[in-house]
Amino acid sequence: MRRALWKGAISFGLINIPVELYTAEKHDELDFTLLDKRDLSPVGYKRYNKKSGREVPWENIIKGYEYEDGKFVLMSDEDLRRANVEATQSIDIQSFVEREQVPILYYEQPYFLAPAKGGDKAYALLRETLLASDKMAIAQIVIRTRQHLAALIPQGDMLQLITLRYPSELRAPDDLPVPSRKSKKAAVSRQEVEMARALVDHMSAEWEPEQFHDTYRDDVLGLIKKKIKSRQTHEVAEPDEAAAPASSGAKVVDLMALLKSSLDGRGKASAKARKSGRDDADEEEGKEEDQDKPTQGAKVHKLPDRKPAAKRSSTRNGAKATAGTTSAKSSSKSSKSSKSSKSSKSAKSSGTSRRAQA
Repeated sequence: MRRALWKGAISFGLINIPVELYTAEKHDELDFTLLDKRDLSPVGYKRYNKKSGREVPWENIIKGYEYEDGKFVLMSDEDLRRANVEATQSIDIQSFVEREQVPILYYEQPYFLAPAKGGDKAYALLRETLLASDKMAIAQIVIRTRQHLAALIPQGDMLQLITLRYPSELRAPDDLPVPSRKSKKAAVSRQEVEMARALVDHMSAEWEPEQFHDTYRDDVLGLIKKKIKSRQTHEVAEPDEAAAPASSGAKVVDLMALLKSSLDGRGKASAKARKSGRDDADEEEGKEEDQDKPTQGAKVHKLPDRKPAAKRSSTRNGAKATAGTTSAKSSSKSSKSSKSSKSSKSAKSSGTSRRAQA
């Protein structure tokens, strides 16, 4: 059983419906580890004391509001709850509106609402009322330390809560270069619109979210597997210039021709051709990778650890001293050998002279 993110009650007139809030989304992103490119050591982050530089464990961390430079008011979780006990424990319905009246731009994050103990009947009453009226409830809820605007929408047997953005959180698109519907330069003909609608009708289908998934994630994993297979585990791939996007220069597009091609089924043939092209490119890439594969038995060499500069200097000085000592010893030996040779020659000459006199 999953753990509830929030527990409280829906306030609906004089009716209180005990409910529990659960997250409705999960993230399935690729988990990349940050590495130091110099030696591939993992890079980590720490919570540290900015004054002492020491790491701070979670149990020693508290919240503080800086009301003046360097002055804080400490706030515990209990303080935040006691600021408005009713707001932190209730989903207060403010009004009921038509679903189409809330633009999708306001929708933020989805949650599931499930009835708590003793709230089944009141939960079902609110659900059936919303279904019968085809409306959604607009409410306010405090999650953690922030009050959110929210919409309660029935979906099958479940009540969904979707947090909404406040108007102040949305930017106006006034500064974006969007063509006006009255612009003559971007005007489209009635025939083009009819042809586009025919294409829309041709591509219309039932909403089946199961048929969609993150294909880019699969492509990245495929590239990772290729690199592992070819032992390219320590290389940084450079961007492919051939695959770079084309320049966004002004180009006149024949919309009618594209729409006719799409309706005639050429769009699908083109998609097959693009897929075939991608397969050929993958095959060529596989050949290139096979050529780049190291020979069997190849070893991966690690970079040697660098020694500190002072130590290297000391080592050089030591080597020079050793060389000097060796040179001095060699010179001393050579001097002694020379003296000994001269003494030996002198002794032999003296002995020869004495024998001649005798």
